[in-house]
Amino acid sequence: MESQRKSSGEEDNSGERGSLHTWKGYSYSVTPERVLLSRPVLQAALGTRHGVLLVEGGQVYSFGEFPWKQSQVSEVDPLKPVLESALSGQRVVAVAAGSFHSGALTEDGGVHMWGENSFGQCGLSSLTVVPNPTPVAVMDPDTSPPHTIRVLELACGEQHSLALSAQHEVWAWGSGCQLGLVTTIFPVWKPLKVEHLVGRHVLQVACGAFHSLALVRCLPPQESRRPIPDKCGQCNQLLYTMTDKEDHVIISDSHYCPLGVELLAEGEARLGPGRSPPLGLLSSPSEPLSSHTSAPAPGPHPSITEHTYYERGRTVAQNGEVLTTTDADISASGTDSDRGVGGAGSRNSPDPDDQAVKEYLKKLSDTSLAEETAKMTIAGASFQPPADSLDLLTSDLIPGVMPVTTSSALNNLVSSCASAVGERVVSTYEALSLKKMINYYYPGVGGVAGVPGGVPGGFPGGPAEVRVRLEESMQGKKSCSTGDIREEEAEGLSRRLSLPGLLSQVSPRLLRRASRPRVQAVPLTLVGGLPEAGELLPSLQTEVWSWGRGEEGQLGHGDNLPRLQPLCIKCLSSKEVVLVAAGAHHSLALTAQSQVFSWGSNSSGQLGHMASPTTIPRLAKLSEGIRVWDVGAGAQHTLLLADGDCYQPILYYSGQQVRGGVQDTPQDQTEGYSYTQQPVLLPFCMNLGYVSGVFAGGQSCVALADRTVMGFIASLHELATAERKFYCKLSSVKNHILRPLLDLESLSTALGPASTVLLRSLVRCYSRLCHLTGQHSASLTANLRRRREFKSLVMLEHASIFLDTYNEYCCSVGNFLVMGGFQALAKPSLEFFGKCPELLQRLAESSEENIPLSDLLVTLFYLPMRHLHEYGRLLLKLGTCFEVSSVDYQKLQDGCSKFEALALHLKRRRKEAEYTYHFWKSFPGKMTVSGLDSLRNPRRRLICESSNKALTLQNSGRFSVNWFILFNDALVHAQFSTHHVFPLATLWVEPIPEENTGLHGLKLISPEETFTLLACSSMEKAKWLRSINQAVDQAMTGAGQSGSGAGQRAEPPISRTASYTFYKDSRLKEATYEGRWLAGKPNGRGMVKWLDGRLYTGTFKNGLEDGFGDYVMPSKTLNLNDHYQGHWKEGKMHGIGTYKYATGELYEGSFQDNMRHGHGMLRSGTLNSSSPSVFIGQWVHDKKTGYGVFDDITRGEKYMGMWQDDQRQGTGVIVTQFGLYYEGAFNNNKMQGTGVLLSEDNTTYEGEFSEDWTLNGKGVLTMPNGDYFEGSFTGEWGSGLKVTGSFFKPNLYDSDGDKGRAVKLGRLAVPSEEKWRVVFEECWMRLGCEAPGQGENQRAWENIAVALTTSRRQHRDSPEMNLSRTQNRMLESLEFIPQQHVGPVTMEKYDSIRRYLIKACDMPLHPLGRLLETLVAVYRMTYVGVGANRRLLLQAVNEIMSYLARIFQLVRFLFPDLPEEGGAIPEPSSNPQDKKDSNCADTQLESPKPGRVVSSSALLLPVLLPRLYPPLFTLYALEKEKEDDVYWECVLRLNKQPDVALLAFLGVQHKFWPVSVPVLGEKTEVVSSTKDACFASATETLQQISTTFTPSDKLQVIQLTFEEITKEVMSSLEDNFLWSMDDLFPVFLYVVLRARIRNLGSEVSLIEDLMDPCVQHGEHGIMFTTLKACYYQIQHEKTT
Repeated sequence: MESQRKSSGEEDNSGERGSLHTWKGYSYSVTPERVLLSRPVLQAALGTRHGVLLVEGGQVYSFGEFPWKQSQVSEVDPLKPVLESALSGQRVVAVAAGSFHSGALTEDGGVHMWGENSFGQCGLSSLTVVPNPTPVAVMDPDTSPPHTIRVLELACGEQHSLALSAQHEVWAWGSGCQLGLVTTIFPVWKPLKVEHLVGRHVLQVACGAFHSLALVRCLPPQESRRPIPDKCGQCNQLLYTMTDKEDHVIISDSHYCPLGVELLAEGEARLGPGRSPPLGLLSSPSEPLSSHTSAPAPGPHPSITEHTYYERGRTVAQNGEVLTTTDADISASGTDSDRGVGGAGSRNSPDPDDQAVKEYLKKLSDTSLAEETAKMTIAGASFQPPADSLDLLTSDLIPGVMPVTTSSALNNLVSSCASAVGERVVSTYEALSLKKMINYYYPGVGGVAGVPGGVPGGFPGGPAEVRVRLEESMQGKKSCSTGDIREEEAEGLSRRLSLPGLLSQVSPRLLRRASRPRVQAVPLTLVGGLPEAGELLPSLQTEVWSWGRGEEGQLGHGDNLPRLQPLCIKCLSSKEVVLVAAGAHHSLALTAQSQVFSWGSNSSGQLGHMASPTTIPRLAKLSEGIRVWDVGAGAQHTLLLADGDCYQPILYYSGQQVRGGVQDTPQDQTEGYSYTQQPVLLPFCMNLGYVSGVFAGGQSCVALADRTVMGFIASLHELATAERKFYCKLSSVKNHILRPLLDLESLSTALGPASTVLLRSLVRCYSRLCHLTGQHSASLTANLRRRREFKSLVMLEHASIFLDTYNEYCCSVGNFLVMGGFQALAKPSLEFFGKCPELLQRLAESSEENIPLSDLLVTLFYLPMRHLHEYGRLLLKLGTCFEVSSVDYQKLQDGCSKFEALALHLKRRRKEAEYTYHFWKSFPGKMTVSGLDSLRNPRRRLICESSNKALTLQNSGRFSVNWFILFNDALVHAQFSTHHVFPLATLWVEPIPEENTGLHGLKLISPEETFTLLACSSMEKAKWLRSINQAVDQAMTGAGQSGSGAGQRAEPPISRTASYTFYKDSRLKEATYEGRWLAGKPNGRGMVKWLDGRLYTGTFKNGLEDGFGDYVMPSKTLNLNDHYQGHWKEGKMHGIGTYKYATGELYEGSFQDNMRHGHGMLRSGTLNSSSPSVFIGQWVHDKKTGYGVFDDITRGEKYMGMWQDDQRQGTGVIVTQFGLYYEGAFNNNKMQGTGVLLSEDNTTYEGEFSEDWTLNGKGVLTMPNGDYFEGSFTGEWGSGLKVTGSFFKPNLYDSDGDKGRAVKLGRLAVPSEEKWRVVFEECWMRLGCEAPGQGENQRAWENIAVALTTSRRQHRDSPEMNLSRTQNRMLESLEFIPQQHVGPVTMEKYDSIRRYLIKACDMPLHPLGRLLETLVAVYRMTYVGVGANRRLLLQAVNEIMSYLARIFQLVRFLFPDLPEEGGAIPEPSSNPQDKKDSNCADTQLESPKPGRVVSSSALLLPVLLPRLYPPLFTLYALEKEKEDDVYWECVLRLNKQPDVALLAFLGVQHKFWPVSVPVLGEKTEVVSSTKDACFASATETLQQISTTFTPSDKLQVIQLTFEEITKEVMSSLEDNFLWSMDDLFPVFLYVVLRARIRNLGSEVSLIEDLMDPCVQHGEHGIMFTTLKACYYQIQHEKTT
């Protein structure tokens, strides 16, 4: 490809993007050279003498020197790019360059490597060089089969390479400890996973020459709070030990592990990371912490001293970043001996012969063994280093965020230590007080460099106050962290306590000071970030991990030791690092606050500062206002991309000067400026255009720049620049204002409890806003470095995150303002800022003079709201780069509108807050109203008030004063000494027409009051009407708190949801209602809760309970509740419901006017209670009246009869569990009058009764054998009777007619048509009929549809009452009114009616279904249990017949054209086939010929009898028990015979005997021993009679049995054979015997009693007669 160089100072064509510029050095004579390519460059990577370029389209070019290219000749132009043709066909998305090798990453995550491979850095075995890009497989060997790992990012060093996988894990290959792998075999040819980082979310990797860096997301709090191990992971020794001395306790954390030692070339052993020899002990507790040299030791190695480890304090730099005070700073401030602790001697002149080397390590524990203390003493001559050249050899003294732990072994050890030694610990600490330690660590602290110029003395109050504050902040904590200690404490991060080498003691004086009230700690840095931002924005909760060689301090752990495994640089954990870069021997970290930390080799000034030591991260020295947003690191230089005065980026260079392509040598450094003392501005940067990224490597620098296209690139840069600047501003306020204020001891006292809570909320919201802004600025910066497009902007795609955060913050500021928080904050602020708050004024961007401090604070905290306008302006500016009709323009315009609308809304909110604050401030001067100040609420805003007499109360007194105050949530009516609050959610306002009255009136409706307000003018009336309506609407929708306020309605809806507490209503006084309202009345679904515990949940109408509801009422005597669940009407229980009494009783049934009225069932007690009973029947005004059944479980009696006023009155029946039966008259709850009494043995008394079971009067007593007494009887049944009368013994030879004196039962019982009348009346009422048969048919169907729809909605709202899917479908079909209810009834309509009735009776929500459900319940209640008495059979049958008649009346009312009972339906006109199909489909439910006669039994028994069958058949079985026993004995005896013998015995003609029978599909001859084989199919058919319910179904079974017999006989006879009864009866008798039907007599009686009269004389009737004859024949076989 043809390429050429061109000076970047020349004008380029407009619209070029991705232009590449390269240069070396930083002198003014340097001019970058432009590399022209046909496509824009997307990314560049530089090695020592070569570079790799990625261009648009995914192509890769290389330039520079390529010794691995076999065909390469001496390069004339080193900048001529060469296309890497081996990557043709691959779409490359990223490139990387090591010192002498390169890598490329394709879009599918594949890795290609080429270049030098002597150390395996290309990942290809058996090759020393790889000339062309070659695929390298990154495989996970832990999976089976191994699968390929998708790679997101590559990084290359000199002898190694790193890859970041899609799972955010690190893979490494090559040679050296910089791999971080657990191996001693090099090179590593295949990529292996760095196990030490497994489980962590790695965001980025970077490679230096011999070290590696990783940017890692911090663990979430729940993950990082795992218990810290108390034993070494390798040697299993305790990490912490405790020694109890007489006057102190020693807690040592100086664990030394013999493993993990790195061997040097000479065989010398160097302690690996995390290893240290045991600590020595000071001779006394008060001995100063000073440094000593070690005694000489023999050995060939050079000697150095063991250095003192100082604890780092914190100072504040001008840019707001918390810095560290290092040893060099201390020593530079002075070396006087009085700066030692306890006045010890000079720090650099100890006597090595007097004592051994003693050090003090105060360090933070970590889970990694690599963070243990590293100490080494190398034998040699005594050597004393100068005070200004102290070095750090331990990684544990680096300032950083303390690890997040909930507990640790060390904490547990300290706790046990404290409890063991008690008071001894306290006194010792006075000798080693914190103030002395501060003097030692911070000599001349008042003049520490880097303190903000705006704060005199660096800290308020001068050095003394600084010492006190630091003393408190260090109490019991490790104070080496550069993060704010109060902030870390607020984040809930529990620290592992580091104690001095000898003990840790607490001064009682400090304990007293610590016990003062302090503001509860508030997190100024969010833990875990914003949850709603998720993965949309970059994480700011990051850590930097490093490993590899560290001889230049490039690992940042405070020493020069190598690290075999990744280790966290703790001091960067709170710095919000977003990018790391590695030079050959130095490292860089870029933070979200646009600051650069650097560490490592500084031989050429490449760190950007000249401070020492360089083994810990320090800030590069940049002018104030310079915000760096991209970095590049070369061999001995650093390149910075930053924001300048305008939004066009500028470049800074720091490091070695290069002249004429030759790097200055160290000897040249004496001649002048051979390298930079601090970063210098490159003068040519403004000519490059808009630089989007910088890269460095070797001696070279590269910049990628764009030329703006219609201002688009410039607008993107301006947006990112504005966001970075804004974030730095927010961070400055946080560091310079919030943190110092929160540290003030007087803050809590000055604010008071309420404002303190609001301040915490404000700080929390500020932190969220600050964090979001930092994340967004990092996102915009990343967009500039990569895509440079607007479609991926989070503020467009997810604007709600920003809008909600700003809205929440504005609310918190307004709340604090309304409550006078800023006024209260002014006093403690004055103590801190002094009377000249220049810093505060500068941060608040206020130019006014003599502005009150409180107003300055308000302006400062409302400052972020201006940034919303900036968002809108910049988005609109971006939009002007597109056509107005384009989608992109519309998208940007919409985003602009959202931010502008919110900005205007928040501006109004600020005015409301200020208006409200001034109202409360001047309130005492307006009017003295008792208790009105209690309405001051943080979220309450004033809208308008009538102190100017603009609004008055109609008909108020002449001298009365009425003051109306409208807040955003309530209207307040204030008078002289009282006030009343009307919540807006339950306030309705209507304008009163002025035509008639001429008054400007407003009608206000509240739940308990309605009043009229008069305005002074129509304009004032309109103002108040609009204000109230808008306030009500906002109070309902919450727009006043969270929305933009746009698109408000003219007036709020008349129906709404709200909560209200009544204060006047006698019924609802002090009750709280929550639910739907309509024009001031509860209407719809809601809940009322009374203070006494009563609770109603359900529907309301016009302010009263109406519809379905749930009511709970506590019992005053019992500690239980009454609970009603059912229907209400006009505030009273009315309709069907269930009432559970606190006494344990349960009533289910009808209510009226809060009383039991109608049909219902009352259960009293339980089976194991004192008096369990059940009553089911009619109630009138809460008393049993009418027909009902009472089951007295205790006495074992069941009463079925009439009631009046809770007493048995009228006729009735009683049965007992002992078989007694009574029917007759009852009076006053007693058997009184004429009655009939039968015992189990058929002893019968018929006569007069006076009490229960007490005979008194004339009567006849009949014995079971027919003897009887006739006369007067007295006495209780079963306990002896007195008889005055005659005894009769009938003649044995009398005729049967004379002999039969059996009493006909049922005459004195309640007639069946009188039973359960109320049940049918309620069904008629549901249909809209006042009396049976009196009503409109159409209205009845409408009532059915309404009932179904209402019930369906009620069940949908109550999850516990949900219907099944089948019932829901059935309910939907029943809601439609059937068309067949009018017009002549045909067979087709008759079938439709029958199907409709089946569905209706299966659905309890249908009136017919509920009727049937109730009838089934009462029937079972009557005839189950004690009611299963054979003497009740006749009543049970008659009751079913009455059900049929009364239900049939209902059916004929709904279907008026249905013929009467026994009426005929015309023959269908359809063809015979249709008729046959129709009959076949419904044979199980219809009579033999349903198409001709209509009967209630044929229509209704199929749905009624199956439900009543169990109790009814039980009665039949009891009644026919003796006959069935005789029958069954004969059946068993005759069935012992084989088939042939039985056929012969029964007289079956031989021609009907089967010759062969099928057995298992094969014909088998019938022999004399064959049994149960003949007529087997007919036998099985007849057995089905016991599985059917209705008489029609049972007759159908008999018919099928006859057909089966005929079929089997016809197989051997002629086709024209006809049965005669003489031939048929013996065969059928055989089948009946073989069928072995146990209760055949009961079956026969049931069919006979309930058979449809229309079939009695037909074919079915004859077949039934045959079966009946067989039954009697079998019974009498015994006597033949």
